[in-house]
Amino acid sequence: MAEKRVCSFCGEDIEPGTGKMFVRDNATILFFCTHKCQKNMLELKRNPRRVGWIAKKK
Repeated sequence: MAEKRVCSFCGEDIEPGTGKMFVRDNATILFFCTHKCQKNMLELKRNPRRVGWIAKKK
């Protein structure tokens, strides 16, 4: 069974076989559900708490 992964930016569950894994130079592993999340975190350096389209989990 595939392990459950969570998007590093928006916190949503990633279905097995989808998404993207990004490994930084310091061996930190980041998982992204969409290119939108990847671009916001890596290129635009946005804080997920300040982005309005992310579903707030309680």
